[in-house]
Order: sequence, then structure tokens, then C-alpha cells
Amino acid sequence: MWAEDDRPREKLALKGKASLSNAELIAILIGSGNNRQSAVELAQEILNETENNLVGLSKMGVSDLTSFKGIGSAKAISIIAALELGKRRLSSKVLSKRKISTSKDAYNLFLPHLIDRYDEQFRVLLLDRANQVIANKSIGEGGFAGTVADPKKIFKLALQYNASAIILGHNHPSNNVKPSDPDISLTKKIKRAGENLDITILDHIIVGNDIYYSFADEGII
Repeated sequence: MWAEDDRPREKLALKGKASLSNAELIAILIGSGNNRQSAVELAQEILNETENNLVGLSKMGVSDLTSFKGIGSAKAISIIAALELGKRRLSSKVLSKRKISTSKDAYNLFLPHLIDRYDEQFRVLLLDRANQVIANKSIGEGGFAGTVADPKKIFKLALQYNASAIILGHNHPSNNVKPSDPDISLTKKIKRAGENLDITILDHIIVGNDIYYSFADEGII
């Protein structure tokens, strides 16, 4: 008979990883609960704090997680490390497809860098004439109210990498991906500058936690 805390491990071994709930997977990471909860119950309590949302969980730091009875720094770090590996796996998967054919392709390349952030960050995809990705670069970070994107820095990178086209991208931590007036104004400014340098601005992607907005798809670029 397996101990209660070990049952998720047994279930994974017998039925496979897909059969486990999020709480059961986290229970395997933390190994044990506390004097009133099993590992699964403790994991579910942690998830309840984020309304069972793994994106919310990934935003928790060590101090947030150690506030739960039975979670010390070692267990907290195990959870954080596992979630970070999951995010990096996503990055590895999408990098295997480097040609940009749709806005979803661009979103997938931006997503690992822009998800789980409390502040805004601006990035660019630099493309060759065949829309193959040359580089995926950070341009600027902002506070909670916006991000700083210097067109001079963008085109300096484009010229450095001999890029023929650019796709702009930044995140909205609020998950409201509707472009603001400054978003639209900045996009138009960069597009005009690109025309003078014969560098095409193909799209501007606003990234949310699980959704995105494409200027090109909406016909405003």
C-alpha cells in the first residue's frame, strides 16, 4: 500500500503523466504535505490562490510559496524551477519553426519571453527576405503603465543583422490586448521610419497570457 503522499507517483507510473491533475503533479514536486494536509491537498490549496491558473502560479516567488504551511524554500524553488522548465520547453518547441507565415507564428516566438511578466517588455523579430527569423531581441522594458521602445535602437539592430523585415511585439500584463493610442501611434511611427530604410514592418503583436492581438490581422498596419 502506497502512502497517500506517494499516490500521485504511483498513478503516473501506472496511468501516465496525462492522467494527473495539476495538484497531483505539484504534489510530486513537493513530496509531502503538512500535519493536516496531504501533499495533494496542500498543492490544491496553493492552486486555489491562483484560481487553478498555472500562469498565476508561475508568477509566485519564493516568499509567496513559503507562506503556505509545509512549503519551505527548497519546495518553493522546486515548483518555480519546474514551471520555468515548462516555459523553456515552449521556447524550444517554437524555435524549431523559424519561418513566419502567420501572426500565430510570431506570437509563439514572443510568448516564452513575454508571458508571466508584471511589467511590459518590447521585443522585435528580425527577418530575412524569406521571412526566416534572424534574431528575437529585447528592445525595452517599462513599468506597469507602459514600455519604452526606441525606434533608433530597433533600426540599429535591423541594420546590424541585415534584416529585410521586422515584427514588433510587446505584452500587456493586464491580459487586455486591445492596443492603446500610444501603441498605435508608435507602430505608425516605426512603420514610416522603416519605409525610409526599405525595411518592412510586417506586424505588431500584443501578447496576453493566452491571447494576442495582431495589427496585421486587424488591418491597421
